[in-house]
Amino acid sequence: MSEQNKIIIKNAKVHNLKGVSLEIPKNKLTVITGLSGSGKSSLAFDTIYAEGQRRYAESLSSYARQFMDVQDRPNVDEIKGLSPTIAIDQKSVSQNPRSTVGTVTEIYDHLRLLFSRMGVQYCPDCNLPVKSFSIGEISEAVRSLARKSSELIILAPIVKGKTIKAKDLLSHLEQTGYESVRLNGIIMKMLELAKYKFDAEKNYTVELLIGKITDIKKQDVVVLVDKAIDLSNGEIVVLDEDSGDEYYYSTQPVCRGCNRQFNPVEPRSFSFNSPYGACPRCTGLGRTLDVDPELVIPNPRLTLAEGAIQPWTRIVGNQTFYQKLLVEVAKTQGFSIDTPVKDLPKEVMDILFFGTDGTVYSVDNKKFHFEGIVPNLTQRHAETDSDYIRKEIEQYMKEKICPSCNGKRLKNESLFVKVGDHSIADMVEMSVEEANEFFKELQNVKGKMQSLFSKTDLLIALPIAKEISKRLEDLLRVGLYYLTLDRSVATLSGGEGQRVRLSTQLSTGLTGVIYILDEPSIGLHPRDNDKLITTLKTLRDQGNTVIVVEHDSAMMEAADFVVDVGPGAGEYGGEIMATGTAAQIKKSPKSLTGRYLTGKEKIDIPKKLHKGNGKSIEIIGAKAFNLKNIDVKIPLGQLLCVTGVSGSGKSTLITEILGKALNQHFYRAKAEPAEHKKIKGLSNIDKVIVIDQTPIGRTPRSNPATYTGVFSAIRDLFTAVPEAKMRGYDAGKFSFNVKGGGRCEACAGEGYVRIPMQFLSDVFVECPECKGKRYNQEALEIHYRQKDIADVLDMTVEESYRFFRDTPAIADKLQILRDVGLSYVHLGQPATTLSGGEAQRVKLATELARRATGKTLYILDEPTTGLHFEDIKKLLHVLNQLVEKGNSVLIIEHNLDVIKCADWIIDLGPEGGKKGGEVVAQGTPKDIVKVKKSLTGFYLKKFLK
Repeated sequence: MSEQNKIIIKNAKVHNLKGVSLEIPKNKLTVITGLSGSGKSSLAFDTIYAEGQRRYAESLSSYARQFMDVQDRPNVDEIKGLSPTIAIDQKSVSQNPRSTVGTVTEIYDHLRLLFSRMGVQYCPDCNLPVKSFSIGEISEAVRSLARKSSELIILAPIVKGKTIKAKDLLSHLEQTGYESVRLNGIIMKMLELAKYKFDAEKNYTVELLIGKITDIKKQDVVVLVDKAIDLSNGEIVVLDEDSGDEYYYSTQPVCRGCNRQFNPVEPRSFSFNSPYGACPRCTGLGRTLDVDPELVIPNPRLTLAEGAIQPWTRIVGNQTFYQKLLVEVAKTQGFSIDTPVKDLPKEVMDILFFGTDGTVYSVDNKKFHFEGIVPNLTQRHAETDSDYIRKEIEQYMKEKICPSCNGKRLKNESLFVKVGDHSIADMVEMSVEEANEFFKELQNVKGKMQSLFSKTDLLIALPIAKEISKRLEDLLRVGLYYLTLDRSVATLSGGEGQRVRLSTQLSTGLTGVIYILDEPSIGLHPRDNDKLITTLKTLRDQGNTVIVVEHDSAMMEAADFVVDVGPGAGEYGGEIMATGTAAQIKKSPKSLTGRYLTGKEKIDIPKKLHKGNGKSIEIIGAKAFNLKNIDVKIPLGQLLCVTGVSGSGKSTLITEILGKALNQHFYRAKAEPAEHKKIKGLSNIDKVIVIDQTPIGRTPRSNPATYTGVFSAIRDLFTAVPEAKMRGYDAGKFSFNVKGGGRCEACAGEGYVRIPMQFLSDVFVECPECKGKRYNQEALEIHYRQKDIADVLDMTVEESYRFFRDTPAIADKLQILRDVGLSYVHLGQPATTLSGGEAQRVKLATELARRATGKTLYILDEPTTGLHFEDIKKLLHVLNQLVEKGNSVLIIEHNLDVIKCADWIIDLGPEGGKKGGEVVAQGTPKDIVKVKKSLTGFYLKKFLK
């Protein structure tokens, strides 16, 4: 392999890498694998990507660099053979609620163009097509009519169906210089009109008679049409004297049924980010935040005098005034403020919530209207400048689908523009698969759809349809056939978001690029994983280098080159254990991954299953999203797996319905569960713990030590040191969050300071005061076994476990972090740097450290994310311990090593999206493999051998 065909890395020491040197072939598919925390991401992202991006940034102007997040030069002696690098990681594509699958893939931009060019506007009131004409088209239509008629009369509408001020009308008509008009269908001279007696309450239609066409060869039709349009602001009526038929034309879009005028259709008419297209009620978000009466009065047993209206008693400002106003309203409207709210009649509750019209009330000799609780809170929420007040009011509000646009984001006029039978909202509600079929049919010369459109329309539509199809096929290739185009990007999982971004890269057709991906197989069923591997090979075959951080065995087998990092995690990792093809890795005696690939090491199937406690929870009538009104029984006291292809309805059933319903039942959570009839058997558990992959904190101040609670015990330990006692230090002295305590005030406990660089991006440098330790000198002078508090935060979980082994309050919690595969994570590692899988395992460890009741239901969403085979073995041991204590563990999972170890499987499908949402199979792993319809069963067979 010549130097041009490989990436050469020499002596990389980023994070835990121990002077790593290796060569990676270019224009190949390379998988970097190894235990969690072994240094895979440090090699792929923090070394190769960071240096590639830094070199690219150096070629740009200082002005351009300010818009880039340029990383520091990685700690590596040399990297040769680098091309421009693009990282596609697990971080969400966008948290902007306005971003959808359609917008980030630019499919929606093409749809807007398509609808603006060939969409037909319909009137929302009459459902009649709205048409506009150019002057040339109107003139040609008039000529065509004139050839068949002996006489045409050209009329210019002046007044349409309105009351008239005779003097103003006559003055205006006289200025035009024309002699005749048509009044309510009767043609008369201007002199007759002057004598006509108008009824002040009657509506009239007045049209100027511009001229008559009897011979198109001798008369200039264009001049007559032009004059009529000029006088009437774009409208013309043509009357055929022979037949009595009338023809109406307009240069503006106008409904012929109700004369409603419309704005011309443009691409921005379909943009929910523009006032021209967005629904005015929800401003294009599709959802509104409205005051919920049930939240406003949480305890209806209280009286108004006792403060039943919670926001008016809790939110600072004018509580006394509102109480006095309520007294006056009660007097006038005839009810008592000493009556429990639950006993007040509906009419009184309506007054309380929505106010009284026009009635004036006197409070402290001043007059006020009573607007009602809902309008009052809505207005205060909209107008306040205080974040505190806004957040307080939001506690009494619920997010709902916008009642004006029904969640479609666009104004009504835009929703009534159609291509064929479809509005743009209909298009984006289609799944990727359905939309692709629609546009393929549109491009089919022999298909029925082309006959619905004119040749001109097809000339416009086909190039746009071709571009849309190309992007849809890229989404299909990465296994996202089930997503709808209007799906908010913020609701996508890390794996889905990553694959959406991967599909956009396929569309660009770039060559000579190094793509680095972080576990793209997350959330993919084995069937869909095969498609993803094919897609990555396509990217490679386009002339690109594809480097994937991955644990999936199928991906490793398909790779051209594999790098195994190990042997352990954290400080025990950072070495290259083996490189080569999958076959070569299998032969390497040092490679743990190789031993798992050959089957020498494996995750054993349990010898016997947990029988459960005979009780269950039953979800009845689940029909949210694509679920088809299904009933699902969940046996308790077992390790359960919910499986199925991507988009089959697993997360909807377990997270959106069951998880939210249980949180509402046990913890009075605000989030409403998705649509279902009821859930039986809630008394069979006493609490639920839902552990997802959302971050454990949104600021760098949150870390594993603070989240798990172990830091409190560590601070107590430092407080108990004799020197600390003598100085009178409390636990706050060892917190980097407490102002005036032990934190470094120069950096406010951050460990770094921000230096604004004006036209360059801000620079973050180590705090010169505390040298990045976060604490002031006083706090750092206290030592426990020769270590200060900053040293402890810098320890990995493994190091700190050994250090605190003799302190059970700390060691027990650290042991659980080790059990879930987080021995390599630093105690003080900022929460923002943890992956979704790591954050989920920190939450799991936190919950495991709490006392188990034996009647707890744990719900986990793909806990194997980011885990090597060896880590999965440890995780299964922990989960089985929970079940052995009588608890129930319910996992949404695609990993077949976990699925084969389940006591009970609920398999959804048979496909994703609208073709899914059914229970395909239920039972033990051995039962599932016997069901022919089950794709999970098909792939599970070889794992049970």
